[in-house]
Amino acid sequence: MADLSQTQPFAFVCEGGLVKNKSTFIMQPGQALELLNFEPDISGGYKRINGFRKHVNHIVPQTSVSSEKVLMVASFANKIVAARGEKIFSSASTELATKILQATGMTGSGTITVDSTTGFTDPGGSGTATLQINSEIFTYTGVTATTFTGVTRATSSTSAAAHAVDDAVSESWTERDTGRTNASKYTFERFNFDGNDKIIVTDGTNAPTVFNTAMSATNVSPASTGTGESTTLIVNIASGTGMTGSGTITVNDTSQFASSGSLLIDNETFTYTGKTSTAFTGVTRSTDNSVAADHAVAASVSDLFPPAVAGAKFVTAFKDHMFYAGMSGTPQELVFSLPFNEDDFSVATGAGSIRVDDTIVGLKVFRSDLFIFCENRIFKLSGSSQADFSMTPVTRNIGCVNGDTIQEFAGDLIFLGPDGLRTVAGTAKIGDVELGTISANVQSIFDDNLIDASLFESIVIPDKTQYRIFFAKDGQGEDNTRGVICVMKGQAFEFAELRGIKPSCTDTFVESGDVLTLHGGFDGYIHRQEKGNDFDGTKVSGRYRSPDLTFGDPGIRKHMQRVILNYAPESAINADMFVRYDYEDKNSARPAAYPLDSSDVVAIYGTSTYGTPTYGGASQPLLRQPVEGSGFAVALRVNDNATTAPYSLKGFQLEYQVGARR
Repeated sequence: MADLSQTQPFAFVCEGGLVKNKSTFIMQPGQALELLNFEPDISGGYKRINGFRKHVNHIVPQTSVSSEKVLMVASFANKIVAARGEKIFSSASTELATKILQATGMTGSGTITVDSTTGFTDPGGSGTATLQINSEIFTYTGVTATTFTGVTRATSSTSAAAHAVDDAVSESWTERDTGRTNASKYTFERFNFDGNDKIIVTDGTNAPTVFNTAMSATNVSPASTGTGESTTLIVNIASGTGMTGSGTITVNDTSQFASSGSLLIDNETFTYTGKTSTAFTGVTRSTDNSVAADHAVAASVSDLFPPAVAGAKFVTAFKDHMFYAGMSGTPQELVFSLPFNEDDFSVATGAGSIRVDDTIVGLKVFRSDLFIFCENRIFKLSGSSQADFSMTPVTRNIGCVNGDTIQEFAGDLIFLGPDGLRTVAGTAKIGDVELGTISANVQSIFDDNLIDASLFESIVIPDKTQYRIFFAKDGQGEDNTRGVICVMKGQAFEFAELRGIKPSCTDTFVESGDVLTLHGGFDGYIHRQEKGNDFDGTKVSGRYRSPDLTFGDPGIRKHMQRVILNYAPESAINADMFVRYDYEDKNSARPAAYPLDSSDVVAIYGTSTYGTPTYGGASQPLLRQPVEGSGFAVALRVNDNATTAPYSLKGFQLEYQVGARR
């Protein structure tokens, strides 16, 4: 037995996250040189991430070709709304509350217990409806709040199988909107202007479409109030001329104009309530936030149409107005509707438009302002109505790479700029906004993907104070698709790398404390993240590597005796630990992998029996692993490529004996 009387310990906790911009000599011991599919845990340590699984068991129907990716996913009215190609669909989904054994018999009399049946078809006792769990299809004749009744299993030539608690239970997709052409990426906004929940979607080509809770669709199509005609002024207008519903504008001809409407002369807008053959009557000047000015004879007087919002890419509700942007013909224009009416654009009664001097790429309401993200600038819209809306620049030096990266996160707005992740943070000074880059530690990952990533997606997991950004590339498999995890811990951000998740669209929805994190896939399915222990049947590849540890003295050889791992388990661990020496020099000792055997544990506190770990209890076990080899610097690796439940690496203690000085 080895003499351990001269053994020295070196302990560190796992904190600080992935660091790729510092020499291993100056990294803190708890930081990670590699951290793949392990997330910084808000309760401490690095936790192997959860997997994802299908949230709706049926593939979203294609429009024309099977290669179509899902262009939108949203949770609304107790249903999942999805777009693929040029069609929009909905499906109900819930989770199994009581497991079903393969041998359980159901022939028109079975019961399936779920979290909720809200949103599912109720046959009403006169027919049947269908649902699917994994690959098995069931029929049912009735529902209660939490059960399907009159169930027959293994229908439609499927086979009976075992189904676990929390498995997804879903119905088939129902087509909701088909009148679209050449749709691209969809955006959406859930809103309630009149006491009724609605969702509005835009696709960059077609008219915005509004769905109510019954999933009935209505297009937003501003009705024209004029003909687009123009005439000329024949009596000049002085800037001091007062017109408040009683003025007159004398022109050459009004025959092609509507009987009432809005006019534009130079940069000033007017409304009128009547007309003669050569005059507009009942005129009010300086409308739509315009300023009274002098207008000369022969000045052009043109009919002012409601702004066009067909082809909008972005939509958001702000101060009870609906805002639209991203129209191809006016990429710098922000159009807002009448208050409490997403389909009324009458300038005379409170709607309007605002232009910025850069192409808009995204909109986000934050606190009491609307932030307008552009390619090279960021603006902030304040106020509550047409009368007091004001636009101010946040910065004219930094823009947003992609609007799909904008999220409210940890009390800030986070977005992807040309130099990495940034936040927009309001300070104590009124009107002051700070901008800061936060991703310096992992900037090399962003640099690799900013150049050629064809798609960016992001989600927020609020109960983990976590932001995830994904870099998807055309033709790239899911196993090679990269991303970054950003976690707010205290006042600092910690990072890790993602690999194996390739979303084409995302949604995070929180209801009654339950976080629903969804992504649509390139495979045509809707998946739920933070569910299961694998990526829909594919193993999660987890990797951790410590810095190269010199224990404060790089000139002393360390003869390693033992590594003690402190971890928080949910089940047995199936992972390997590697000990590497001298910066993984090929000429240094390279001991074989040490399987992390969670049956060989000792409790730090609480009650534990040697060889009997407690999962989910208070104890955080220690794994004591004798190791071999020596070197001037030591590094630890943990490789996980299994489908076991996640666990957290809390910290390590390395025990060694001092050798000779170099």
